[in-house]
Amino acid sequence: MIVLVDTHIKSQFYPFTLTRHTAELRIGILTIKEKWEALTNQKVSLNEQDDGIKVPANIIPNILNFQKILDAAESEETIVAGGDLIMLNHPWHLFQYNDVALKHDFILLTKNKISEPISSTNTIINSSHIFIAPGATVEYCSLNASNGPIYIDANATVMEGSFIRGSFYAGTNSIVKMGTKIYGATSIGANCTIGGEIKNSILLANSNKAHDGYLGDSVLGEWCNLGAGTSNSNVKNTGGNVGYKLATNEPLIYAGNKAGLLMGDYSRAAINTSFNTGSVVGVCCNIFGSAMPPKYTPNFTWGNEKYDFDKALKDIENWKQMKGQTLQNDEIIQLKKIYTLP
Repeated sequence: MIVLVDTHIKSQFYPFTLTRHTAELRIGILTIKEKWEALTNQKVSLNEQDDGIKVPANIIPNILNFQKILDAAESEETIVAGGDLIMLNHPWHLFQYNDVALKHDFILLTKNKISEPISSTNTIINSSHIFIAPGATVEYCSLNASNGPIYIDANATVMEGSFIRGSFYAGTNSIVKMGTKIYGATSIGANCTIGGEIKNSILLANSNKAHDGYLGDSVLGEWCNLGAGTSNSNVKNTGGNVGYKLATNEPLIYAGNKAGLLMGDYSRAAINTSFNTGSVVGVCCNIFGSAMPPKYTPNFTWGNEKYDFDKALKDIENWKQMKGQTLQNDEIIQLKKIYTLP
């Protein structure tokens, strides 16, 4: 059995690993755990106490390297990034390496499979790198897979007038609204609704960026919502290196000259919110007000105040009901732990 371990790295993926194991992060089409399961057909555990081959959860396996990684882990050799081996160390690495991961996942998932027919109403470039799963609807759109693959998963809907350039993944039951403009490499998890302009970004699941506005070089957690007109900057006016702050008293960590928004689970932004380059929003925040939000917003922030815990749970439940789901007890327990963090 493969055991994915993240004790050594978990804190470096704030805010996303406050609510999940590192191996449950999506990069490309699949989460890291799903990649291991698909590549090996083995049971994969996230419990470090289980017996098995202990593999660092921040290593991204693919069809070229997964056996080498397993062999090294079983021999307790030090695994070093390089070549075709990607090792994530910070949350912005998710969007920085998303294109490579999308291309590997596309090969893995489409091997010996045949796409559903692509409707003749669409404009198609490089159809061999486009895969439409059963139940998906794509009509009167532009699908350009010349620079990377496009994978539209089961029961997803791409509405008319959308322009998509790969690499791109639309998760199960996701919705791409009319006139959306997608630039690779972008991954949209299950039950997400997207619109406007999106480039090189990841939405984990159940989140919305449903209206006009720009999202670039960014990662949104689950149950996030960006109000109409909300946009983020991903490049400084100076073109300089962008730094992220992952805790109140921590120094900036620099991510390169293209770095956008990192938003934790259950957080939302009001209409016309403008996020600066290198912005970090914690878990369960409600962003609103006339001023540009600070580059670092702590967990459970309501405007400029502390979010009342019971109100936060009620608001999360309201959002969950919109997608036919309910807040679970284990989520409440985890959120309470986060609420009491210093």
